[in-house]
Amino acid sequence: MRQKLLFALLLITFSNLVNAQDYFPESKGVKSNNHNYTAFINAKIYVTPTTVIESGTLLIKDGKVVSAKAGLALPKNTVIIDTKNKTIYPSFIDVYSDFGVAIPSRTGGRGRSAQYDATRDGFYWNDHIMPETDAVETFHFDNKKAKELLTVGFGVVNTHLQDGIARGTGVLVALNENGTNADRILNDRSAQYFSFKKSSVKSQSYPTSLMGATALLRQFYHDADWYAKGNINNIDRSLEALNNNKNLVQIFEGGNKSNIVRADKIGDAFGIQYTILGGGDEYEMVSAIKATNAKLILPLNFPDAYDVSDPFSESKVSLSDMRYWNQAPSNPKILADNGISFSFTLNDLKETKTFKAKLIEAVDRGLSKTKALEALTTIPAQILGQTNRIGALQKGMEANFIITSGDYFDKETILYENWVQGKKNLITQANITDIRGEYSITANSKVFHLTVSGSADSPKATIKQDSTTLKSKFNFENNWLTMSFSDASSESYRFTSLISSNPTSFSGKVVTADGTTPFNAKQTAAFTVKENQDESEEPTAFTPITYPNLGYGNETLPKQETLLFKNATVWTSEDQGILTNTDVLIKDGKIAKIGKDLSSGKAKVIDATGKHLTAGIIDEHSHIAALSINESGHNSSAEVTMEDVVDPDDISIYYALGGGVTSLQLLHGSANPIGGRSAILKLKWGETADNMIYDNSPKFIKFALGENVKQSNWGSTNRFPQTRMGVEQVFINYFQRAKEYGEIKKSGEPYRYDQEMETLLEILNGERFISCHSYVQSEINMLMKVADSFNFKVNTFTHILEGYKVADKMAEHGVGAATFSDWWSYKFEVNDAIPYNAAIMQQQGITVAINSDDPEMIRRLNQEAGKTVKYGGMSELEAWKMVTINPAKLLHIDERVGSIKQGKDADLVLWNDHPMSIYAKAEKTIIEGAVYFDIEKDKQQRENIQKERAKLVDLMLQDKSKGKKTQKPIGKSKEEMTCESL
Repeated sequence: MRQKLLFALLLITFSNLVNAQDYFPESKGVKSNNHNYTAFINAKIYVTPTTVIESGTLLIKDGKVVSAKAGLALPKNTVIIDTKNKTIYPSFIDVYSDFGVAIPSRTGGRGRSAQYDATRDGFYWNDHIMPETDAVETFHFDNKKAKELLTVGFGVVNTHLQDGIARGTGVLVALNENGTNADRILNDRSAQYFSFKKSSVKSQSYPTSLMGATALLRQFYHDADWYAKGNINNIDRSLEALNNNKNLVQIFEGGNKSNIVRADKIGDAFGIQYTILGGGDEYEMVSAIKATNAKLILPLNFPDAYDVSDPFSESKVSLSDMRYWNQAPSNPKILADNGISFSFTLNDLKETKTFKAKLIEAVDRGLSKTKALEALTTIPAQILGQTNRIGALQKGMEANFIITSGDYFDKETILYENWVQGKKNLITQANITDIRGEYSITANSKVFHLTVSGSADSPKATIKQDSTTLKSKFNFENNWLTMSFSDASSESYRFTSLISSNPTSFSGKVVTADGTTPFNAKQTAAFTVKENQDESEEPTAFTPITYPNLGYGNETLPKQETLLFKNATVWTSEDQGILTNTDVLIKDGKIAKIGKDLSSGKAKVIDATGKHLTAGIIDEHSHIAALSINESGHNSSAEVTMEDVVDPDDISIYYALGGGVTSLQLLHGSANPIGGRSAILKLKWGETADNMIYDNSPKFIKFALGENVKQSNWGSTNRFPQTRMGVEQVFINYFQRAKEYGEIKKSGEPYRYDQEMETLLEILNGERFISCHSYVQSEINMLMKVADSFNFKVNTFTHILEGYKVADKMAEHGVGAATFSDWWSYKFEVNDAIPYNAAIMQQQGITVAINSDDPEMIRRLNQEAGKTVKYGGMSELEAWKMVTINPAKLLHIDERVGSIKQGKDADLVLWNDHPMSIYAKAEKTIIEGAVYFDIEKDKQQRENIQKERAKLVDLMLQDKSKGKKTQKPIGKSKEEMTCESL
């Protein structure tokens, strides 16, 4: 039995040797393999960030870790390297890289007209969807870039083609300069990648917007599911690739705090947990980021201070940009404190060599060294599902490690070697002589003074003759000193010397015009490390975060209060009309009581004597608070929704609150006949986008007629429709298709889920309402006829500047109107506009609202309403209803807001004067019982903003005075969105 066991063991051993044989021929020399062990003894070893051996041995063989522990017995065939007083860490891992994978260049021009169709057969219908891309197919090892990465401590990178919305798979690469791709490539399908960015080399128009990219990804996932179930007869390589790679790690390029949440929503809808690339601003909405449960990949591209030495240039820098400079280095610490897992990446870092300085900056701001090391080793290994192979120095793992002079997070620490797969990469000579100090050099009977400073591994020198500093060249490498200069009499000197390990004196040869002679140098003063002023100071003062993180942000989010307004003139926008000397009690976010002499209880009493209390203004048509407005890539974009692109940080929200606006409809633009779905918002300044969207929001969509949708001013000639007749046919075609889609759904047969058709079917079923951009009477009639033919009603015509011509037909159809008070003649199709339009339509029984469609006008909708008193003789109360209860009715939210009525949401405005007066100011704007604008607080904030700017400017000037790198101030401004914004 024992003999059989021994025989079996021998057979297994022989089998392993056979299987391990190198089958590639060697034609450049004698073929041999080194299977010796290498031991690094007496080192401080970080086996993992939390497992540290103070004086241990790291044993490696054949590119793998054999063991790491103290008191390790070494095999006989072991090469021993003494690493006493040195520290060994696992080499770093970058999860998000483009190493060795170049983006192909664009071929040809775009031409005058957009490209609407895909260019490829056998793939998905959109060219920006490329999941079939495999980075390994175009990967080329970049030796120059590898040296940069090795120099700062990286040993493994996860790289991919950073182009397109669905980008395909990545490749995990060890930075082994001495091997081949057969050795280096650890995983040729390491992850599947996505982004919101179109391909830079593809020209297909769709999507033109962030909301379009979001909708495209959703539809792509729906189609992949449909394809996986065998419902598509043709071969689609893109859908096949997505399905084949669904079990890989899924990595999404977010790039900022909002996109992290946006990407996670897509993932949640399809049961996918993305790992997401951040942008460095995640600290501004930590709670929402934490709720995603996503692991993040964080860039360390902290911005440099702005050069604000010129007051004029300083004025170009916004307070938010100043804050970002101040706060961004604290981002990793804040996320770590909140239990959010992340790795670090070099992505978007302008210079690789600045990596360590940026990392130390994060540590100086409070990030623990353990968390920092985890973010470079174990966490990226976890993200990639490679914890048994990389990220630590445990048995059987890749022998990837760095050897340093001490704590890596110390600015003075030197990185000596970076071993990758057991192969040594020399970064800095470990036995280099430290020649820093001051020396007296005698050459040709002349005396020169040499000062060597800088760091031991990269010294720099200054040469003086008497008190004159001489222009010189200096180099010290491998203990050889070379130096050249010309003295005050223009005589040239070239020095060479091999420096000993104790350079209190050295000698060598100097070459002058007279020939070669010896020289001597004697140390006159040893080098002493000057106390670093930066280290002796406290870290840069951290500016508190506000919500949103802008100058007018809230220190804490507004909270509901119990408030009692006493003796106000109350504009109810109800049948009760205008009530004088009336009290209003709000409690738990609702209007609790309306009457006279109400008791306060625990309520905060506000004396409203001589003031006016109204319902919050509602803007039926707005484009503020949006990151994009139009998805113009198709003639219908019913699949997109403005809810995907709400921008809660838009300062226009605060300005609107200052004008008494509490709710609005965020509409898609007018680039196509069938636009995108709306977002109905409450302007809760400081809240997240999700918290601004109405609960159980009514469903709306934007349609459009006229010049914009037929592209009169675009210069494009190849997108249907090009005429007003064509616009009608678009409506008929899409509604007929939606009707047929609905019939398929009802049949119980399998069907392809189509976001666009689902939305249009909701219109046919009376579940979604149309708000239509309109001007010309003929087109207004046309859409009502189309609606009648498909048995639905148009909800609202917006703009509707020729509404007075067809008001009777509009009333018969049952459509409402949201119009301007007196805008006209800003383009040809509005030349017939009149300021009496609103009054005429109202007299015909149409529900009429005055809207803004403008980030400036939204602040003065109270005055716009007042114009209807002048133009049309409307009563003050009916005029005021046009910005309160009437838009609420048009938006189907009148049961909740729009008037002062018991039980409704406490969305109120306190005015210091008649609300339609040009002198009126909103003193308080309240939403659901919380004060979101207070005029007294606003005054204080203006003062605080100036003080904060002055403080941050001073901190930036301090950075410049310390010699730190600065950046040129550049003025930035957010585009003011309109219907036509692309």
